[in-house]
Amino acid sequence: MKIYRFAVVLCLFFLSCNQKSKVEKEVEEIPVDIKVERFDKVFFETKPQDLPKIKKEYPYFFPGNDDNVWIQKMNDPIWREVYEEVQKKYSNFEPVRQEFNELFQHVKYYFPKTRIPKVITVIGEMDYNAKSIYADSLVVVALELYLGKNHKFYEFPNYLKENFEERQIMPDVVSSFSYRNIPNSIDKSFVAQMIFEGKQLYAKDLMIPEYTDAEKIGYTPEQIKWCEENEAYMWRYFIENEMLYNEDPKLKARFIAPAPFSKFFLEIDNDSPGRVGAWIGWQMVRSYMKNNSDVSLAELFKLEPKEIFEKSKYKPKK
Repeated sequence: MKIYRFAVVLCLFFLSCNQKSKVEKEVEEIPVDIKVERFDKVFFETKPQDLPKIKKEYPYFFPGNDDNVWIQKMNDPIWREVYEEVQKKYSNFEPVRQEFNELFQHVKYYFPKTRIPKVITVIGEMDYNAKSIYADSLVVVALELYLGKNHKFYEFPNYLKENFEERQIMPDVVSSFSYRNIPNSIDKSFVAQMIFEGKQLYAKDLMIPEYTDAEKIGYTPEQIKWCEENEAYMWRYFIENEMLYNEDPKLKARFIAPAPFSKFFLEIDNDSPGRVGAWIGWQMVRSYMKNNSDVSLAELFKLEPKEIFEKSKYKPKK
């Protein structure tokens, strides 16, 4: 009997692997050739008198009419040092371009009507809320925020710097793509917000399958382990405190927004990572898709949170 069970498990394992391989083989056949424009180089290697030329070519990067702002940035020694550091790190952008190719092969597989965008690299204003932006025909990547978490330029809290790594470019792009394509729901409950975040994290499961869970959500491996070990406890806390259908906006700040830790207002706070509500939303969506395998990613994006929650049969591991 044990041998029979082992054989069944083994067959299911190989069936799963073959199915995954089938999808990845189809993805690999999708023709994608991402074009990259290094606007960061163009800008800092342009002479001030030639500024009108690049303003004409890249009008969307020059809001306003005050050329002095841009000339000052061109000549500013600090920004020029940032530029030099970016060039050291990304003198060869081809490996990243190849990753973009693989990413948008997956995007085209799950969203066939998506246009293949042009990737434009920039040196922005150190705005961590705008590291990588997907905008239909363009993907804009602010390279000054992917120099490595220990770079001397970064005077940010550790929970933010942790994700200033090259390996976070693709997860950030998938997040931007998903936020742009997941419709907003009229449901403003805490569970709805968790599931909204869970949808974009689940998209990473399919679009960047070779990435770890830690990389997808921007955690350390230790933080992922903490969530796994405390999943049942967190779920019980949300239920006992009647949070799931609560629309208090403070819950988003406590459990979903980027933060150094989540705010249970208990001793465990200091050990917890931020965004645990998003992590639990991810597990809900995973559970839903496991039990509803005929639903496509595009269909998942459009589903109301209530339907996902009720049909997910989510039960945290003890």
